Amino acid sequence: MSTPRSVAVAGATGGAGTTRLVVETAGILARDDRDVAVFDAAFATQGLAQYVPERVDVDATRLLTDDAVAPSETLVDLDVDASGRVAACPVRASFTELADAKTAAAAERFDAVLRETADAFDHVLVDVPPVAANQHVAAVSATDRAALVARDGRRGADALPRLRDRLRDLDAASPGDFVVANRVADAPVVADPAVAVPESDVVDPAAAPVCDTATGAFPRAVSELAERAFDADLDVDVEQRTVTERLLD
Repeated sequence: MSTPRSVAVAGATGGAGTTRLVVETAGILARDDRDVAVFDAAFATQGLAQYVPERVDVDATRLLTDDAVAPSETLVDLDVDASGRVAACPVRASFTELADAKTAAAAERFDAVLRETADAFDHVLVDVPPVAANQHVAAVSATDRAALVARDGRRGADALPRLRDRLRDLDAASPGDFVVANRVADAPVVADPAVAVPESDVVDPAAAPVCDTATGAFPRAVSELAERAFDADLDVDVEQRTVTERLLD
């Protein structure tokens, strides 16, 4: 398999924390001088828009329903303290616009948009809720692999087999797919995750991403997620250092 360029970050259940993970994964990749595009396929919650500080005039639903709209018109740069770029394509739309963007034709357009954007950026990430609609199917089918995210706990662990079965039913499963246990407090309840991500100390979307600069357990885990997702070797320092060590730098 060639090096993946696009990854769907798919939740096994609602509330798995995929939106924050895609934003933080993009932040850690930008820290390594990589340009990343992030798309929102979670139309119901429109969570990615919380991380976009400015007005969204042309959102993802317009992109998927109007062939005259180019991906570059919908991508909004996030404020990251990094040498790379993070550009987000959020959803901020009315119920009617959402319905129009859920059609089979819009899903075909989403497939084409993701593939086109992967040629223009180093990496593409897609925020995907539990796969249940056309746009979700397009996201997991068009991307190179999936990170299957379960909020750590029995509910998340029990939902993972259903997500795996859904991907197989859609012929969208990849040998590179992997499991992420999110918001892990101690030893993961989710069995044998490829990556275990602890809770971040920062919960306000306006303060995210933190992984463009932060050190410690949370950015270290997100760095592992990014490396696993894209078969990458990131040159970023996420280790927590003592005051003395910082002064000696």
